[in-house]
Amino acid sequence: MARDCIFCGIIAGEAPADVVYRDDAVIAFKDIMPRAPVHILIVPLEHIPSVNDLEERHAETVWRMFRAAQTVAEKQGVKSTGYRLVINTGPDSGQVVFHLHMHLLGGAPLGPFGAYRRV
Repeated sequence: MARDCIFCGIIAGEAPADVVYRDDAVIAFKDIMPRAPVHILIVPLEHIPSVNDLEERHAETVWRMFRAAQTVAEKQGVKSTGYRLVINTGPDSGQVVFHLHMHLLGGAPLGPFGAYRRV
């Protein structure tokens, strides 16, 4: 657990969250600033800052994140209509909380991905 990490606070029960799923490897809760009708964050219980910090020993945790996404999508009613999974890595991607997490977005047509600039 990282001392100043809001997600670690949620995992420890020290910060509020609308939890929709939890097991012994991951937790999932509603995003406080949703970008879609369904916007859930899927977070490993272990503090891993980003994808860049993943090691082989995290393979099971990453699999569990995706398995949780399947379960959450079904519980949230978006499994059959479709949903998007996003992992931001680093400041340029828009990562704000430096604890690995996956966004599950759905509940409406999401359209093209991202706001890219032409280079």
